[in-house]
Amino acid sequence: MERWTGVVNVSLSPTGPLFRVAASLLLSHAKTLNVPSLNAVFFNGDRVEGTGDPVVERLSEPTSIARSLVAKFGAGANAWVVTAPTFAGPFAVYRDFVPSVNSRGDPMGYDPDGFPASTTLAKILSRSVEEVKSMIWNDQTEPVDASMQAPVCPSSTAPPKTVVLGFSKGGSVVNQIIYELAHLKLESAENLNIGELSSELLHESQYQICPLSVESLLYSISEFHYVDVGLNCRGAYITNRDVIRKAVKNVLVNKDSARFVLHGTPRQWCNQNRPWICEEKDLLLRLLKEEACKYEGKLQVCERFYFQESPPSLKMHFEIIECMEIG
Repeated sequence: MERWTGVVNVSLSPTGPLFRVAASLLLSHAKTLNVPSLNAVFFNGDRVEGTGDPVVERLSEPTSIARSLVAKFGAGANAWVVTAPTFAGPFAVYRDFVPSVNSRGDPMGYDPDGFPASTTLAKILSRSVEEVKSMIWNDQTEPVDASMQAPVCPSSTAPPKTVVLGFSKGGSVVNQIIYELAHLKLESAENLNIGELSSELLHESQYQICPLSVESLLYSISEFHYVDVGLNCRGAYITNRDVIRKAVKNVLVNKDSARFVLHGTPRQWCNQNRPWICEEKDLLLRLLKEEACKYEGKLQVCERFYFQESPPSLKMHFEIIECMEIG
């Protein structure tokens, strides 16, 4: 399948920061965007530059990450790599997603009120799609009928699933999204029952490359991946039992299954200077497994530890992006 791969810079307001988004998107033979089977959204971490290590340098490049995600999730997937819009030196600051962050981008807590992360993400994806469409349109060497810019619908009637991945500090955005998912009222979830949608609405949803609203985004999520996450303070993993219980209940609405996968390396999980990272990971894993027991196989929970026999290093922290097992 043909693809568009590149970087767009989008702003959510005239005075707001620019979000740098790398993407690898399905194209039709007519060079229009295809509706994918899923959207894999990857939140990057702190900035690392000038290491001299070719592996670290390559996997610090968002377009390389996007290509790696497509290789893992399949040719029918779209990949999006979101970089923090602002940095304090090397530290990523995701304030638009997690309003409580301090000056170094570490979250002081997670508050779902207003659904900041899902609202911001839905807008970023929508505006990125429009920007890519414009770039494709401008690259055409021959006149193209404007109607051809409509996305091509696949044979499947199901709207695309969403998979969210948080790498390093990007895991804080995944946490915020889970808090927001837990905060949604179940009545809203029931209103999204695909079987009860009118044929007109279902037809319309087929042509959406990505979710356009907070509700459709949150209930399209089928997988959460923590990718060697870690912070310089507590909060790298969710340890609130009630939040996990509600989030799991909501994520399984209208789905046969959902997955939580915790990927890690010795750099984070064996860090003696930050022992809370492993403590929080173990607690989240236990909470998820307790919930999984209630849902008769519908909730899949996995822990995957990479480079176990190697000493902690920055290289392994980035290599996990390429080595992590998705299936």
